[in-house]
Amino acid sequence: MENYTFNSFTLQLEGLKVSEVSKYPLFFFSLFSYILIMTSNIGIVVLVFIDKNLHRPMYLLFCNLPFNDVVGNSIMMPRLLSDILLPPSERLISYHECLIQAFTTHMYGTTSHTVLMIMAFDRYVAICNPLRYASIMTNKMVIKLTVLAWGVAFVLVGVLLGLTIRLSRCRTLITNPFCDNASLFKLSCDSVVINNIYGLTFTVVLFTGSIGTIVLTYTQIMVVCVTSKNTSLNSKALKTCSTHLLVYMIMLFTGILVIALHRFPQYSDYRKMCAILFHIIPGSLNPIIYGVQSKEIQKFLSKLLHFTKILPSK
Repeated sequence: MENYTFNSFTLQLEGLKVSEVSKYPLFFFSLFSYILIMTSNIGIVVLVFIDKNLHRPMYLLFCNLPFNDVVGNSIMMPRLLSDILLPPSERLISYHECLIQAFTTHMYGTTSHTVLMIMAFDRYVAICNPLRYASIMTNKMVIKLTVLAWGVAFVLVGVLLGLTIRLSRCRTLITNPFCDNASLFKLSCDSVVINNIYGLTFTVVLFTGSIGTIVLTYTQIMVVCVTSKNTSLNSKALKTCSTHLLVYMIMLFTGILVIALHRFPQYSDYRKMCAILFHIIPGSLNPIIYGVQSKEIQKFLSKLLHFTKILPSK
């Protein structure tokens, strides 16, 4: 018979099941990934704000992605690193800390979608309406799009977790390496029908809006490129849009895997690994992918590298 502990404020994280042999390699891999995510993403944000050549709507909107990566991983990764080195019985977390972790985790995933949606709109205007781009994508529009991306995510996630907070708890084991909404409402012995209905609606609305926006905008972009004989325009479109699509597909694929594997308890180990990779892979690749394709970022970095080389000789 299962033991019940009602409304306990101390929860236990199941975490990853790792052997003594693989514990330290996993720890150092995760630590390296965390350092890479922090340095590269913070570096990109700082770079965009100090270089006036990058004060353009595309880069200002893009800054939302590295900022989101920094916030999302700052809450999750340090706790994960410490838990890897602890035995399962010592992986304890307070209920309120767990709620904060769940909120930031879902904000990270949801904002990744909404930010990529507004970036797709920016690319659509730039390629399909280049003459009106400056009048449409003003600083005010950039602020509005940014607030919209974060505001929609905040409301959707706030309702999601609000429905979970109302539930009483009769269990204490979080069957995940970190807290999320599904793991939290599984602690309850109350009916979670409303949670499941809203969770499904949340996922359908988010993915439909996200995929629909990408398909519509890129279909229009493709039509313009096919009908246009401007090779410069086609080259620009291919370069910027392929980068955006690659980032989107990586995020979408890892996110779908996590959601799908939640329905299959027998694959819990795979789900845990995918949940961690959902944070690590996009967070590590986003600044690299955008940095490689951006001539402006490459120019700034080359100037900085040249300056650091000549500095010691002075």
